[in-house]
Amino acid sequence: MTKHILIIDDDIELSELLTSYLSAEGFTITCRHDGASGLAKAFDQNIDLILLDVMMPKLNGFDVLKALGGKHHIPILMLTAKGDDSDRILGLELGADDYLPKPFHHQELLARIKAIFRRIDITQQQTGTGHVLNVNGVLIDNATRQVKCEEQLIELTGTEFEILFELMTQNSVIVSKEQLSEQVLGRKLSPFDRSIDMHVSNIRRKLSQYTSDDKIKTVRGSGYIFLAGESLV
Repeated sequence: MTKHILIIDDDIELSELLTSYLSAEGFTITCRHDGASGLAKAFDQNIDLILLDVMMPKLNGFDVLKALGGKHHIPILMLTAKGDDSDRILGLELGADDYLPKPFHHQELLARIKAIFRRIDITQQQTGTGHVLNVNGVLIDNATRQVKCEEQLIELTGTEFEILFELMTQNSVIVSKEQLSEQVLGRKLSPFDRSIDMHVSNIRRKLSQYTSDDKIKTVRGSGYIFLAGESLV
C-alpha cells in the first residue's frame, strides 16, 4: 500500500520540490502551508508520516506538537534550522520522533523516511504475536500497543513505545544508545545527537506520573538499563 506523507511547511517552493521528488519515489503527498490546517489534516487516519517545519504562521511546529499531546502514533520528522539545538531538543520533548536540519539533501530525507517505514513494517509484522512483558510494575503489550504502569494506562508515541519495548525485552542488560538509534530510529547515532536521550526522558516523565521508582537507569558512557525488579512474562 502506498504510504501517505503529510508535509506541513510554509515554504511553498520547498514543498513543491519535495512533492515532486517523493511522489516519484512512490509516496502519496499532501501539503499544508500553515500549522492550523496542518494540525487538522494530521488527524486524518490515512496519514502515515508527517514532515513538520518549525516556523510557520497561525501555529508553529511546536504548537502542532503540543496540540497532538505526545500521544500520537504517526511518526513525525521535524525540519529544524541547522545548528539550532534548542529547537531539536524542544521538538523531541514535545513528541517528535526525529529531526532533520535544514538545508538537507533530498537523498538524506528519503533515507530517513525509508528507515522510519522499515521500523513500522517490522513492528506491524510483530503486532498480533501476543508478546506481553510485565517487568517491575510496567506492562507492555506489543499486540495492542498498550503500556501500563502500576495498572494505569500510559500514552506513548510510536518511537517511545519501541524504545521502551527494546529496553524491557533486555531488562537488566545495558542497551547502548547506538543500538537503540539503529533499532528504533533506523540510523546510526551521530556525535552530539540527543534524540535517544530525549525519548528516554519523555518515557521516564510519563512513567513517573504513577510511580516514584526510577524504572530506567542511565549508565554513563554506556547506555540504559530497564531495572527488572520482580519480572513476569
